[in-house]
Parts: sequence; C-alpha cells; structure tokens
Amino acid sequence: MKKQDSTDSPRSSSTQSEVQSKFKEKELFEALLKLKTVEDYRKFFIDLCTPSEIEVMADRWGVAQLLDQDVPYREIYNRTGVSTATITRVARCLVYGEGYRLVIERSKEKNNQGKITKSKG
Repeated sequence: MKKQDSTDSPRSSSTQSEVQSKFKEKELFEALLKLKTVEDYRKFFIDLCTPSEIEVMADRWGVAQLLDQDVPYREIYNRTGVSTATITRVARCLVYGEGYRLVIERSKEKNNQGKITKSKG
C-alpha cells in the first residue's frame, strides 16, 4: 500500500485549489486595472461574460444605487423587476460588504468635484 503523501490529502488539495483560485482571481482583477475607458470595459465584459451575466451585474449595480438613495424595496422591484431576494442580498452587501459602498462613495466624490468645477466656470 502506498504511503499517503501530505499533498494527496483532500484537505491539502482543497487548499491548493483555493490558492489557485485566489491566484486566478488576482490575475483577473489585475487585468481589469489595465482597462482605461468605459468602452474598454464593455469590450472586455462582452468577451468575458454572457449577456445574461452582464445584465444581472448591471441590475445589481442599479439596485445598489437605488438602495443608497433610500428607495423602498417594493419600489425598486416595481421599477426594475429584480427579485426582492436579490434586492435584500444587495442591501446586505451595502451594509456588511465593501465593494458597492466603495464605488458609490467614489462616484459621489467625482460628481461633487464635477459640480465644483462647473460652478467655478
């Protein structure tokens, strides 16, 4: 009988797979950093995702923006058709996550800077 090597154990292989997955994730996110324009992102996402995956991501982003504006869940559902389960998930991410909030805050900063620049001119 072959002696089991530590690299053959299920725990070890799942850890290796997690490391590989994190590495692939990092490579994907670094690839996104190379994109410069909205059109660059559009082209990349069209190649990377199915149309329905892009639609779902766009829906979630729209829901996050509406939730940030304190629009009630039912009204968001009526406006977007996004399920209340998805709205709830996005709301939870806004409270406990970091990604949506980060982009929303940066968008607000950029909008405020634009208003300041326009009012000076």
